[in-house]
Amino acid sequence: MVDINRITERLKNSEKFIHPHSVSVAGRLVRVVGLTLEAVGVKAAVGSQCLVETSQGELIAEIVGFAQDITFLMPEQSLQGVLPGARVVPLSTKARLPLSMDLLGRVIDGVGKPLDGKGPIKASDSYQYDSTPINPLSRRAITEPLDVGVRSINSFLTVGVGQRMGLFAGSGVGKSVLLGMMTRGTNADVIVVGLIGERGREVKEFIEEILGEEGRARSVVVAAPADNSALMRLKGCETAVQISEYFRDQGLNVLLLVDSLTRYAQAQREIALAVGEPPATKGYPPSVFSKLPQLVERAGNGGDGQGSISAFFTVLTEGDDLQDPIADAARAILDGHIVLSRKLADAGHYPAVDIEGSISRVMPMVTSQEHQQLARQLRQIYALYQENKDLIAIGAYSRGTDPRIDQSIDLQPVIQFFLQQKTLEIIPYDQSLTQLQEVLAAAQAHANKNQ
Repeated sequence: MVDINRITERLKNSEKFIHPHSVSVAGRLVRVVGLTLEAVGVKAAVGSQCLVETSQGELIAEIVGFAQDITFLMPEQSLQGVLPGARVVPLSTKARLPLSMDLLGRVIDGVGKPLDGKGPIKASDSYQYDSTPINPLSRRAITEPLDVGVRSINSFLTVGVGQRMGLFAGSGVGKSVLLGMMTRGTNADVIVVGLIGERGREVKEFIEEILGEEGRARSVVVAAPADNSALMRLKGCETAVQISEYFRDQGLNVLLLVDSLTRYAQAQREIALAVGEPPATKGYPPSVFSKLPQLVERAGNGGDGQGSISAFFTVLTEGDDLQDPIADAARAILDGHIVLSRKLADAGHYPAVDIEGSISRVMPMVTSQEHQQLARQLRQIYALYQENKDLIAIGAYSRGTDPRIDQSIDLQPVIQFFLQQKTLEIIPYDQSLTQLQEVLAAAQAHANKNQ
């Protein structure tokens, strides 16, 4: 057991180590538990940064909690080189993120440092990570559709400018590819991509193959892959949102893509459990479910004179379980969800959007009555076929029994073609609506023919 009183008394008599940006005398490390540092003698607020002495220089860590005289810190980098009794120096200012229009076309890490080898980013402004949320009564209403260049979403799940959508899928069903399609097809002014907790290999693939040169020119990519510390993954997601807020404040319409919200929640779980917070729901502490809405609510329309943040947060459904705690919590705080079906992906149907299990809650506010009626009619025809698919496959259904089912069988190839799209193909909103009308016209002609 560590004798805190003895260590504190020794610190009072030890040499005082003052850093140029410090606010007090140094504390000292007393224990390293897992990924958490425990120190005594540190007098600073939660969220403050500290410099920790190591054999390889100084390490930046953030205060994430305290218990009596012990302060808990979470490092931004690896703990390699940390020494017993190492000095811990609180810094006088909170971490701020440098921001400017020069961020466009750049790739940065979770705290804003360049990863692309193109030199430092010239900052015209800087924000703190914990920015003040917009008064909900000051936000503009969602009234305009957002073109994402994907026919199935434009037609059946129309997204509004300033909407927050969830992209729910298991691993390997095309989340990243769909995000790349939206970056190339959107009419947003700026695209901010947060790659949080993903495999490092996928970061370069997304930038070079999925995003492409055209998409990258108006994008900012924040990369905090899986091998980063939990604090860096947490910061990476908050950095992506903070950059989006900066561009929104400049009057621009921003498309924010975060892959994934689940990794953000898992990073917070690691930190919370490390400092002793008890698990509540399937291993997730209560602070996880508190942080999710705080992050999501920062997206959306701004006030007068500001732009908007239209956001897509991917949610990893482990084992394709849509009742996963994070999926369930995200579904409650988002403005709609798009479900990617593994069954469709396995059948070579891309993008694998399950239009029956997906919904856009603001579609009625950004589309015409005619558009809504067309989408509803085609959805009903599609759902009727899916409901009777097994009977049709085994030959238990006889043609002529129900004209509606006959119609759904005949139109199924057309509907399947309509819902699929090539990866590099961009189908604008107006064209999507025109093609939807053509499919329904074919359905009406089929119905008239069989009357």
